[in-house]
Amino acid sequence: MNDRKLIKNCKRVDTDALREIYEMHRDHLLILAVTLTGDTAAAEDILHDVFVGFVRNIETFRLTGSLRAYLSVCTANRARNWRKSASRRNVSLDNQDPVDGLPDPAEQAICNEWLHQLSEAMSQLPCEQREVVALSVHSRMRFRRIAQSLGISVNTVKSRYRYGILKLRSILNGKVVP
Repeated sequence: MNDRKLIKNCKRVDTDALREIYEMHRDHLLILAVTLTGDTAAAEDILHDVFVGFVRNIETFRLTGSLRAYLSVCTANRARNWRKSASRRNVSLDNQDPVDGLPDPAEQAICNEWLHQLSEAMSQLPCEQREVVALSVHSRMRFRRIAQSLGISVNTVKSRYRYGILKLRSILNGKVVP
């Protein structure tokens, strides 16, 4: 089913449509939230908050673009708020647990090591660069859409992305094998 039809069904209180939206976007949004927060538990809370907010406002919700992009921006905003509150509490952002889900233990161990290295590198980026890189890479959002959602210019988004990628390359220095 397409996004518009699923949303229309959600407005009719169709729990199967909501479940389908959740299952379709859950993994992507969780990875995005983990990338932005560095904390799996906080990422899960953020994911659930995003969907609770989505359901609460479903009656007035109007889809103007991609539902994936909309939910990604909501997730990024919630992660930004979490980071702000975490910094006020002086909470470390380095407590990320590996994201599970691979059936083969050896493959999962390798993937977890890559995720750990990438997470460590992402956590060293300034928040602004980390957010733009994550929205571009994980959410596959275009720079123009990122700029609109963050309220900054497209050139600023491109600059943050470029500097973020360059810093990631220098940090990883060949440690992560695709």
